[in-house]
Amino acid sequence: MACHLVSQDGKHDPVPLPNGIAVVLGRGPETRVADKKCSRKQVELLADYKQQAVRVTQLGVNPTSVDNQELGQGKSATLREGQTLWLVNRNYPHGLRFLPPAHSPQKTLLDFFSSKRQPQPEGDEDEEHPHKRLKAPSPSEEEVEEDDIVATKLHQLQDTAAQSQGAKSGAAPHPQDSWEQHGKLLVFTKEGVVPSTKVAGFDLDGTIITTQSGKVFPTSPDDWRILYPEVPQKLKQLQREGYKIIIFTNQLGISRGRLRPEVFKAKVEAVVERLELPIQVLVATGTGIYRKPVLGMWNHLCQKANGGLSVSVQHSLYVGDAAGRPPNWAPGHKKKDFSCSDRLVLRPHKGAQPLQPPEALCCHDPIGQPQVSPLPPPPALTPSLLPAAGKSTFLKRHLVPAGYAYANRDTLGSWQKCVAACTAALRQGKSAAVDNTNPDLESRRRYIECAQDAGVPCRCFLFTASLEQAKHNNRVICSARKQRPYLRAEACTMWGGEGRQSNPECSRATAGRRGDPA
Repeated sequence: MACHLVSQDGKHDPVPLPNGIAVVLGRGPETRVADKKCSRKQVELLADYKQQAVRVTQLGVNPTSVDNQELGQGKSATLREGQTLWLVNRNYPHGLRFLPPAHSPQKTLLDFFSSKRQPQPEGDEDEEHPHKRLKAPSPSEEEVEEDDIVATKLHQLQDTAAQSQGAKSGAAPHPQDSWEQHGKLLVFTKEGVVPSTKVAGFDLDGTIITTQSGKVFPTSPDDWRILYPEVPQKLKQLQREGYKIIIFTNQLGISRGRLRPEVFKAKVEAVVERLELPIQVLVATGTGIYRKPVLGMWNHLCQKANGGLSVSVQHSLYVGDAAGRPPNWAPGHKKKDFSCSDRLVLRPHKGAQPLQPPEALCCHDPIGQPQVSPLPPPPALTPSLLPAAGKSTFLKRHLVPAGYAYANRDTLGSWQKCVAACTAALRQGKSAAVDNTNPDLESRRRYIECAQDAGVPCRCFLFTASLEQAKHNNRVICSARKQRPYLRAEACTMWGGEGRQSNPECSRATAGRRGDPA
């Protein structure tokens, strides 16, 4: 038998309620409740499978209700199927669902290693007489408990195998908890840490832990909690796969006197103890070579803190919250990231895996990020960015020889003639390339509509030349042509991309230019 608390609004997945084990719920990722009036520990739920009921105890300040019965802090009520649990202030309705035991045969040891069906011998009686098949008896609670015990022991065996793998390669586990200091670098190594060629690196704040108070910065050494409930199990899974778990964290407050080293050391040890894993923690206490995104901590790990084993960057990964994501990057009004520094931790290494956000630890479904099918070769192309960025050179060298019709505003005189030339080429079944700066949405929209009317795809080329490089190219070109520069580059801002805007003064300066700069 199983029991789940189900959101009647469908805002989150059903929450399992084990028999006789208290489950505390409130504001957090499990319920997707962000209401500040709902405490993080709003209710305690204790399921009784025999009575098919759940005892609800209010822990928070604001009222929880069961149907029309309003509870008080410390008060309890019984919740049964068909009744509604209002989490706080008559909001966030939930219901109860008891599921009967599944009808499945008792599992054997092989079932925990493989889910493949065993082939039946030929001439089986059941195949000849399918109507004689009997239903397998439903497992008892004792059998379910035995399955859980077997699964737990198998996980323990896998953990032991992962640790012994390092011993076979000549690397012994770390004998005891220890702290080391190397200038502005503190290194904590938990007992049992085994060197490995594969490293799973993590940021600390905002990735492994967050504040218990809900504030941006902790108010006390004890103001922390594990960010997602799935984090410990995910880390254990990585360890079973042979990864060495490392935490890299910047703690500038230590060198500035706002945070005592011994206080932060105690916090690190408490976090590692909570994760129940042998973990190594590297702490940059000030500015300099050890502070991320500088590679000082990573280099120290590879050279001095991995038992002499070389680290394979291609098989290592790093997870951090400073990914440079914009506001509202995910449903739920997500704030923008404060930095993109975590993207640079392994970037200088060739073949390094891309940065993973903390949400990878809790297996969030990447909603709104579908895989995009490759587009066919585009018959309509639109380059975009600064003048003197290389647009004309690229088009004339690669596309015009391939048969693309070429349209340029400087030679035709107006954008209307460019659109007409592009439309005429597409009607004749040719591909077209438009050589204009296209600094704003309106100028690009004209050619997108032109391609849509012809029923062909359209692609925009975004040239990555910097402003300084474009200014240099412009000076060289104008010097070679022995004419006055027609581009006031000092008045320009970076162009290109849907979110960028051009300087109106710069747009006027380029509207009537003669000749092509690149």
